[in-house]
Amino acid sequence: MIHGPVRGVQVRMPIPPAKGAAGSIPPSVSHRSRRREDLMSAEISNDDPDVEVPEVSRRGFLSTTAAGGVAAGVLPSSLAAGRADASAGRAAPSGGQSSALSVTVNGRRHQVTVDNRTSLLDLLRERLALTGTKKGCDQGACGACTVLVDDRRVNACLTLAVRCEGAEVTTIEGLAAQDGERDGELHALQRAFIEQDAFQCGYCTPGQIMSGVACIREGHTGSREEIREWMSGNICRCGCYVKIVNAVEQAARGGRD
Repeated sequence: MIHGPVRGVQVRMPIPPAKGAAGSIPPSVSHRSRRREDLMSAEISNDDPDVEVPEVSRRGFLSTTAAGGVAAGVLPSSLAAGRADASAGRAAPSGGQSSALSVTVNGRRHQVTVDNRTSLLDLLRERLALTGTKKGCDQGACGACTVLVDDRRVNACLTLAVRCEGAEVTTIEGLAAQDGERDGELHALQRAFIEQDAFQCGYCTPGQIMSGVACIREGHTGSREEIREWMSGNICRCGCYVKIVNAVEQAARGGRD
């Protein structure tokens, strides 16, 4: 095959055969092409007086499409409202087996019926309206959902609510009251976080504080290296690790600078 002109060689382009000659377009193909053209002509013609083609203005078209968009948004809004009503009524999620659960959260006893698949995190946030505990990765990797269950720190996103039957759960909302602080007074570690400026966006702060409280109670504050090791399960994407260690160290010393 020659891809370009060659000096001294003349290249003649083949002349397409005339219709009816050897190599012409097969009759079946030609027939299909004509048939397609006839159908297209019939679709766009308006010669039949009995057929009325509506005339749509630009303004009418825009009004119609806008109305359709509003109608499409009605269904999702209704579903969202339904979820909010179900949550307010404390109804158990459908689709699975449910269990009655009795659990103490921040010193208050709660008796609820939950789907067996419900996590402790969803129970706290969606059923008990305790939104201080944050949902981060939802895979137990970031520590934002750390709470205390019977004085042990756990990732609430990986803990089934039904496993907490009869347990005592402490969240960031009840931390001061649990340690016998006066009403309205912050926990020592909460004060240390403020004094050390140990946060920026604040999203991971509840989990950091709950983990820090457990770290102090477990006796893992002998050195800054030990604090870092035992706080390593809590991620701060703002990078406040140095100040977080400072805050835990300060609280472990009794709040003294």
